[in-house]
Amino acid sequence: MSTTSTGERRVIGNVLKGSVGNLIEWYDWYVYAAFSVYFAKEFFPEGDPTAQLLSTAAIFAVGFLMRPIGGWIMGRYADRRGRRSALTLSVTVMAVGSLIIAVTPAYATIGLAAPLLLVLARMMQGLSVGGEYATSATYLAEVASPGRRGFYSSFQYVTLVAGQLIALGVQIVLQLTLSAEAMQAWGWRIPFVIGAVAAVAVMWLRRTMDESEAFTEEVAAKSATDRPESTPEQGGIRMLLQYPRECLLVCALTLGGCVAFYTYTTYMQKYMINTSGISKDTVAWINFAALLVFIVLQPIGGALSDRIGRRKLLIFFGVGGTVLTVPLMTILGSTTNPLVAFGLMMLGLTVVTGYTSVNAIVKTELFPTKVRALGVGLPYALTLAIFGGTVETVALALKRAGHESLFFYYVTGCIAVSLVVYFFMRETSDGSPLDRTSTDRTSTHTDTPDEHADLATSRH
Repeated sequence: MSTTSTGERRVIGNVLKGSVGNLIEWYDWYVYAAFSVYFAKEFFPEGDPTAQLLSTAAIFAVGFLMRPIGGWIMGRYADRRGRRSALTLSVTVMAVGSLIIAVTPAYATIGLAAPLLLVLARMMQGLSVGGEYATSATYLAEVASPGRRGFYSSFQYVTLVAGQLIALGVQIVLQLTLSAEAMQAWGWRIPFVIGAVAAVAVMWLRRTMDESEAFTEEVAAKSATDRPESTPEQGGIRMLLQYPRECLLVCALTLGGCVAFYTYTTYMQKYMINTSGISKDTVAWINFAALLVFIVLQPIGGALSDRIGRRKLLIFFGVGGTVLTVPLMTILGSTTNPLVAFGLMMLGLTVVTGYTSVNAIVKTELFPTKVRALGVGLPYALTLAIFGGTVETVALALKRAGHESLFFYYVTGCIAVSLVVYFFMRETSDGSPLDRTSTDRTSTHTDTPDEHADLATSRH
């Protein structure tokens, strides 16, 4: 990648185009969580409010279960047909899922069909973001300038969190302009319509992005060596199994980070409403302010990783999350002061920045171009489906059983497991496959996975 001013402008343009699409995808994904406190009664029979929230949380988890399938399908597609094509496909699927939720009648009108359509829509959204994460992470890392990959890759979480922030912003605007009865009856449908329309616009935008140089060089290398296209099996799971240590490392890297992230963002809203007793409107403002600061922290963390390495930031997250989670959540659950709640949430998010700001680049630095999107996407999505997607379900179930504090120790344990991995892993920016020149890629196109194995297991 050229380091001239013209080349750098091109990098910035591609990063912005990829990031805007990522933002809309995650807006659509998080609108579900932001507005579930309103539409839970619409899709499920009347009863215990906690039971209704638990039902919507279970469907939230169903979306996560589809993410490994999305990571597999879209990852293979991105590695075979290009990052740009896969990103365009993923946002199309998301648009359809959001539209289904927007137009589905309430349970009182169509009965069981309402929650079934909600499940279908959430499955489509899960399929979409399962492919979006890996392909977006791969694309941003590959188009970034050498020496600034951490900075540019951090924009994946900038836009990921911005999507959540915009969802909360839409929620605040609707709360200010509509009555509580209108929000409950039909106002919650508006953000899903917005998401579907925006996703259609992004489909066009993504068609104007440049394909990543690493992918085009990989295609050229195959042509230069007269290698036939891989069969679907060779280009899919069979090829990925040639990198078992890298895949396991992605799972271990993700475990603590995804549980902490969804605890301090998605579940935090319900925790402050149900446990702290803070009003819905105030909680929306607390989340909005905290996530706005959190966005600013991402490129700072990414740029810092370009100077001191990725591993040190991961260790910062691991130590902070292990030590602070239990006392932070305990104090938060007993306060109704909005400023105290904001400060505690911000402390947690600052610690989580050690993971989120380098999450994408660390994983893309583990794999060669030919299997990078699939290698990042599938093991990440599997871990997320098992642990990240069940955060709300576990938390609400323990609360209903009268053992809410056990959830804090569960989060702490997950982070502690990842901390052990962070401590023993090698600095991934050293000898990264992303920094190979086109000549290197051509001459080492048939390299075996063993040449990269030490990157996944050796301590720096």
